[in-house]
Amino acid sequence: MVNKSKKRAQKRAQQKTWKELSPIGKVGTITAAVVQLSLLIAAQKDISRRPAEQIRGSKALWRMATLVNFVGPGSYFTFGIKRTRAAK
Repeated sequence: MVNKSKKRAQKRAQQKTWKELSPIGKVGTITAAVVQLSLLIAAQKDISRRPAEQIRGSKALWRMATLVNFVGPGSYFTFGIKRTRAAK
């Protein structure tokens, strides 16, 4: 038990507060947040507008999956949408 609490305390000591971040670190954090939020909104809108027949699996499950940072929306756009083959 003592060992786990020591590790937690060490990890907290390593984490930087917002004020301690460099300007580049702050810009990177804000950029990542904006990208994540944009992907989330785009995926949620697409799920709302796309008919269920064009989505692999349940819309409700994909909605929950898109809440996982970066991985969720990326997975939805990669695996969740049924692609139709173009007529030749």
